[in-house]
Amino acid sequence: MTLSNALHSAMSGLVAAGRASGVVSANIANAMNPGYARRSLTLAANARSGPGVLVVGVERHADPVLIANRRAADAASASATALADFHARVETLVGRAGDPASLGLRLADFESSLVVAASRPESAQHLDTMAARARDLAAAISGAAEGIATMRSRADRTIGAQVEQINHALAQTRQLNIRITAAGSAGSDINAMLDQRQKLVDEINRIVPVNVIKRDHGQIALYSEGGAILLDGSAATLEFSPVTRTAPHMTAENGLLSGLGINGVPVNTGETGAIGGGALAAQFRIRDDLAVSAQADLDALARDLIERFEAPGLDPSLVPGQPGLFTDAGAAFDPASETGLAGRIAVNALADPSQGGDSWKLRAGLGAAVPGEVGDARLLRAFAETLSEGRTMASGRFGTGLLDAAGASAGLMSRAAQNRALADRALGFASAAQTEMNRLELEQGVDTDAELQTLMIVEQAYAANARLIEAVDDMMQTLLRL
Repeated sequence: MTLSNALHSAMSGLVAAGRASGVVSANIANAMNPGYARRSLTLAANARSGPGVLVVGVERHADPVLIANRRAADAASASATALADFHARVETLVGRAGDPASLGLRLADFESSLVVAASRPESAQHLDTMAARARDLAAAISGAAEGIATMRSRADRTIGAQVEQINHALAQTRQLNIRITAAGSAGSDINAMLDQRQKLVDEINRIVPVNVIKRDHGQIALYSEGGAILLDGSAATLEFSPVTRTAPHMTAENGLLSGLGINGVPVNTGETGAIGGGALAAQFRIRDDLAVSAQADLDALARDLIERFEAPGLDPSLVPGQPGLFTDAGAAFDPASETGLAGRIAVNALADPSQGGDSWKLRAGLGAAVPGEVGDARLLRAFAETLSEGRTMASGRFGTGLLDAAGASAGLMSRAAQNRALADRALGFASAAQTEMNRLELEQGVDTDAELQTLMIVEQAYAANARLIEAVDDMMQTLLRL
């Protein structure tokens, strides 16, 4: 080997060592950054200009199968988290067993105050307490309904935010596709843009699970699991119009709530539809299914309570069509207006001192003009009996069996607790799968110990090439002195 060949070989080795140290340093610095894939330097023999090595490029290591599995786990976890949060909130609204603010204990307090009032019908204090407990029960039901409405409105707003987010991410991914193609054609390093694109796809995937299809020149296409084209050359546009506040009667079917469109075409928003499996489908399920069902159960409970106290002959002072102790915003119940009833239930103002009424009407009758006999407890006992009477619920998911008022409230609370437990179980499974997929992906990612070992080898190679240059210099100095 001539001195010039030796010098060329050493110089190419120094260049390769310098590039390698930069790659290793970048791996270590970005080891914990999401979307970053480990790099390695690709070298080849320099066959054109003599001995030495040639830096071919920097290779990005990413396992597409592992990434796809991790993305599926991410989407499932995002969906399960949203559903678990909803069911936990519903359980809090209706109350857990033993919770003093639960619907069951509010009803028990009202029933207890009724029994006490029946034992001392002449006591104005007991009658006032009974009116207050009835008011507390109605407030608990309407408060739960308000909470359901708030969650439904929040789901609608979240859908709007997620649609805006996914449209922005799709547009950015399209721009990266273009930049990657241009940079790759020019021979530039595109790995940083690939990392950035992977992060954008991960962001889209949590909202709508996607399949990634490779296209020519480094580009990708994105299809939802349900088959919708989100990106293939051009980016799709998702359309949704959120409302300021939802009401119980508002649905996508009657046109009062927005559905979802992709490029102007309406799509199925269910779990088996075009966007199923991710956070967006979960929010649609909350808004259009779960919250509606929870509201319907509360409406059925409110209806049962109102109808018990509107039963013919229960209060002889009332004529048919007049509201009983519990009312629909002060009016008698109309079966055609059951939707949203739980949010309107209220105590009859005639017997509610806080509304200017007289509590003695709980004893004498809501339509009574005078207090009557102070020791007459017949109406109070009739009220107690109607609460304990077994009835078939006219609506809701309570089955066809006979239930008293306490059984109806207990059934509603039990369903809420069961739904919460099932949602928590699903979330636990999804979280465990996501954790495992992340662990496997990290194992395929940057190992800082291995990178440090590689850096030591690179330093040794750098030192060896530098020593060779020094030896060549010494030889040339010796030759020049001869």
